[in-house]
Amino acid sequence: MPRRVVALFCWTYLVWVLLTWTLTLEVQLFGAGFALAIALALAPLGEVAAPWQLLRPRRLGSAVMLLLSAAGRIVVANLRLSRLIWHPGLRRPGGPLRSGMVIVPTRYESAGQLTAVGLITSLIVDNQITDADRSRQELQYHAVVVPGGGPRQARKEINEPVERWLAPFGGFGEGDNS
Repeated sequence: MPRRVVALFCWTYLVWVLLTWTLTLEVQLFGAGFALAIALALAPLGEVAAPWQLLRPRRLGSAVMLLLSAAGRIVVANLRLSRLIWHPGLRRPGGPLRSGMVIVPTRYESAGQLTAVGLITSLIVDNQITDADRSRQELQYHAVVVPGGGPRQARKEINEPVERWLAPFGGFGEGDNS
């Protein structure tokens, strides 16, 4: 339990620092107290991935590649969407955007893994997650432009770039707290 509290404290304090972006002593002390209270309240609920797991070379490399890959895809998706909005003539000849719902298979089945894939892929404006089915290992998205070619092609375009870099992280807090 103490290890879980420390891990939760680290994550919560990191979020505090990122949200406040203020380095005054008072703000940091308040944030530390707030993070500790949250960590103590959440610790009994279950395992949590410890932040120091990111320091393992394989995970650190994958985390950096995931960050770079997602950032690149976010920029490209925003530029593509801007182009489609500002230049409607570039859309499919004679029709509007092919937006709609798409069901995409995933190789992950744990709640933590599905959450990570769904959240990271939803940061990219092309697709927003709407549902996850753990039993079928599928994610449902609302897509600005529905990928052609069926579920395998949709997985290749939406999930695969994220799943490739998440693999070294294991089960996301489900017994993987080493």
